[in-house]
Amino acid sequence: MSLSGRDAYKDELTLLAEQDQTIVAIEADLGGKKHQFAQQFPDRFFNLGIAEMTSVDLCAGLAEGGFKPFFSTFAPFVALRCAENIKLAMGYMHKNINIVSCYGGVSGGWFGTTHHSLEDIAVIQTFQNIKIACPHGEEETRRVIREAAISEQPYYIRLSRNESFDSLPSIAQGDQYTVDGAWIEDAPIALISIGEQATEMAIQLKKEQPHLNHLHLCYVDKQSLISNLKKIENSAAQIIVIEEHRQSGSVGSYLSLLLPHKQVYSFTPNEQWPKYGGSHEDVLEYLGFTKEKLTQFIYEVKEGSPLCSYPY
Repeated sequence: MSLSGRDAYKDELTLLAEQDQTIVAIEADLGGKKHQFAQQFPDRFFNLGIAEMTSVDLCAGLAEGGFKPFFSTFAPFVALRCAENIKLAMGYMHKNINIVSCYGGVSGGWFGTTHHSLEDIAVIQTFQNIKIACPHGEEETRRVIREAAISEQPYYIRLSRNESFDSLPSIAQGDQYTVDGAWIEDAPIALISIGEQATEMAIQLKKEQPHLNHLHLCYVDKQSLISNLKKIENSAAQIIVIEEHRQSGSVGSYLSLLLPHKQVYSFTPNEQWPKYGGSHEDVLEYLGFTKEKLTQFIYEVKEGSPLCSYPY
């Protein structure tokens, strides 16, 4: 059984800390009393409670002192509440801070609108110098944590809550994208998936419609997108970007700017507020972010009228 992204992060960071004494783990009211890292390295673990902005500033000081801070908390609180702190410490001063942003999208489910985060990538993407990762499954999450631990670049790593998935087979360490199944030359449509739920939907649709190409992107900051732009551009005549995020400021909207002569469509949750309480799956269904809606969207793209289903 695979671990969830959150648990894979804690386990991999603990393993890395055995060999690297500069790694420090910081939590803002997450992790619990039995946090794996805290139990093994109590002198390098700090739970600062509901003090997210202070936590980012503390990370900046630790990074200046030669440490490698990994700060984990809820996605909406770190990306929105701490936006200025992140902009200055990670973007402007380029401090080696790694933010592990849990509860991305609406994975908080029952916690409601205040704990949902459909805007975080748009916010972080506006700041320069920050590497943005949206891994899918345990193995890819572990790989991203390993890469962040040896990199001097600031990282924003977006994870969900408790769901666990098997990562797509990776070609080699350092890959920024993964090809799912057979790659079809001159495919009519390519699915570009961002994050766990989007990638799971795309995997299922690739099995049902093997004539589609499916490319999963792990890193979605501007520089990573540009470095992979040729692969994305050549993936198909029409591109559908699937992501659990607002359409405004989404990766799909960014790719449409980078590829002005390409047909790039964005499949995201609709514009309703996710105030409905329920499981992650329940809230996604409420927002129209389902495999059935995506199947209809693909059909409409083929027919040349994808906008008729929006809002989904």
